[in-house]
Amino acid sequence: MQFKSNYKGQLRTVAEHLGSGDQLITDAPIDNNGKGETFSPTDLVATALGSCMMTIMAIEAKKYGMRLGDLTWETTKVMRVNPRTISKIKIHFSWPNCLLTDDQRAWLKEKGLSCPVALALHPDIIQEVTFDF
Repeated sequence: MQFKSNYKGQLRTVAEHLGSGDQLITDAPIDNNGKGETFSPTDLVATALGSCMMTIMAIEAKKYGMRLGDLTWETTKVMRVNPRTISKIKIHFSWPNCLLTDDQRAWLKEKGLSCPVALALHPDIIQEVTFDF
């Protein structure tokens, strides 16, 4: 996949997905001299982890005719100050009224935890993932 990006000034970037033309805007966060009006680059890293996990779980579930229904997740990013980096990404998956068996739930969790983003993140970044289903 290819992307084209440019700097818009005032710590804002725009990236274009060349396949679809969709655009993604980032701002530096308020605590790092930015406006914080949209996702920061580190927000995207944290968001990518949850989205990747969900995507892999959905791909695998589809193979067995499982519907993931109302599965949602919340993401929290924790930053370290010196050096400024992501120290922890917390993701909490929630699925009220999940009808999967305990074995299916364990299998689905295992698939999510092995997503490409989870495997690509530096081992110093703590991935605290919880499942409530």
